[in-house]
Amino acid sequence: MDYWFYEANVSNTASPSSPARVDWAGLGWLLLFFWYFSGVTQALLLFSGTTGFAGFRNSLFLSTLWLVPVLLAPRFTRATAAVIGLVLWAASLVGLSYFGIYRQEFSQSVIFVMFESNTAEAGEYFSQYFNIWLMLGLLLYTVGAVLLWKRVRPVTLPLRSRLPVVVLLLAATLVFPFYKQMVKQERNFADALDKVQQRMEPAVPWQLLVGYKQYRQQLDNMQALLAQNAALPPLQQLQDSSGDAPRTLVLVLGESTTREHMHLYGYNRDTTPNLDALAASDKSLTVFRNVVSPRPYTIEVMQQILTFGDQQNPDRFLTDPSLINLMKQAGYKTFWITNQQTMTKRNTMLTNFSQQTDEPVYLNNQRSQNARQYDDVVLAPFEKALQDPAKNKFIIIHLLGTHMDYRYRYPNDYAHFTDRQGVPAALSDSQAETYNFYDNAVRYNDYVVSSLIKRYAASTPNGFLMFLSDHGEDVYSSGNHDRLGRNEGAPTRPMYTIPFMVWTSPSWQAAHPRDLQAMVNRPYSSSHLIHTLSDLAGLSYDRYEPAKSLVSSQFVVAPRWIGNPYGKLVEFDKLPMDKNERVQETAAIKN
Repeated sequence: MDYWFYEANVSNTASPSSPARVDWAGLGWLLLFFWYFSGVTQALLLFSGTTGFAGFRNSLFLSTLWLVPVLLAPRFTRATAAVIGLVLWAASLVGLSYFGIYRQEFSQSVIFVMFESNTAEAGEYFSQYFNIWLMLGLLLYTVGAVLLWKRVRPVTLPLRSRLPVVVLLLAATLVFPFYKQMVKQERNFADALDKVQQRMEPAVPWQLLVGYKQYRQQLDNMQALLAQNAALPPLQQLQDSSGDAPRTLVLVLGESTTREHMHLYGYNRDTTPNLDALAASDKSLTVFRNVVSPRPYTIEVMQQILTFGDQQNPDRFLTDPSLINLMKQAGYKTFWITNQQTMTKRNTMLTNFSQQTDEPVYLNNQRSQNARQYDDVVLAPFEKALQDPAKNKFIIIHLLGTHMDYRYRYPNDYAHFTDRQGVPAALSDSQAETYNFYDNAVRYNDYVVSSLIKRYAASTPNGFLMFLSDHGEDVYSSGNHDRLGRNEGAPTRPMYTIPFMVWTSPSWQAAHPRDLQAMVNRPYSSSHLIHTLSDLAGLSYDRYEPAKSLVSSQFVVAPRWIGNPYGKLVEFDKLPMDKNERVQETAAIKN
């Protein structure tokens, strides 16, 4: 390709048709200048351990697009670079400032929170976080951009080479990604466009343009769901048998945590020291041993555990009131505290549930789920909710739990498992590292969940706190230790076996005596959670079914269906059980 490039040198005495050496340095300075506005922030994200390499790589690749105008019109290179650079600089200040304040990547979730906040709140945030050091950092960043612009010079191509190079750049950055998504991945145009836009997001100004476009799309989808929910008729014959005493009920939703990696449930590694201690010393904590999830995916599970939907009636989340609607109708002030991503295409349903509450709190505005984010951020807003003066409160906390990438789910001082002790011998060193990452994430999740219970208990509440994970995860746990993640088409037990526990306050237990310990081995599916929570809360209504309540004297053992309810369902209890799983189940029952 050397013959494509000619140096621009008006004093060159060579024949116009004689090729000169390629001005690689000039081309390099151009690319570095354009990449600088995306690359600085992506480099900070990468080297701080906040995100992986993908954003850094994509920002560099997409920055080659800006070579097109300067190659087409080399005479105006410096002026063109100045105009483009000014636009990119202004756009990049948003993401760079956001990283400087929050150590996170800017996303459409941030845009959602910005528009949800009022002017006073925005002013408070600005005055609290915008300081002299951030201003000096942005000034230094601007000086760097100017110095790079001074190194920019024209790179001239003959006309016969200029157009092919431009076409190649456009094809590589825009056309080929569409081809890959539509042909190789067999996606329709809309899905392909969505994937290509996600790939463009790490680079400016697409970070703002794509983020705002996605925000508008997800907002429209969410508002349609909220309007549909608001039009639903209230539950009939609602009665509350809990009396007039003030009460606070808490539902903690975990993420991707299988009980088969929890020492509390018989696992051979010390992954739950805090919950082990609580279970041994505090009889108010009841650990249920035989609960499974209906599906191995968060959104699909939430459409069941937070509604009257189940595997036989999956669409009832659209036609019946939700758990939040129920609690509000019963007179509770409702809270939603989440460390999940705020506003993404997949999370629109979660944001819909959160917006049904009186006070939603969003703590994770990362663009990617695979970014460093710790669950201890929920503790402060939880304590604030506990102190709210409302007579009756219902608080939902949604954790990021042990979601992939596992190494981003816990701080460095929770890197407890670092060797192969307790790791299946069949795993490679790389797999053993992932195995340790997951167990460290479980151990940190143990700290967060136990901290929530302790803070709740310290508030001397009247009520209960319930914790369960949305679904499990197979981390080289089953069969030949060759499975990682979740696959509904090839189910294994660790994908569905979840922790489930309830801490009951002494005042609540005294007013509502119930022997929960006698029920810990009942086989149960979390798809019927709304009936169990209603039973514990003393609520009854026309749609309440005591046979589906895990803690009811009228409980009836039923098949625990898993799989896609729009396709094939199978019974969880017919899945093959490994030897290690039998040992854990036996140990759990004995405990």
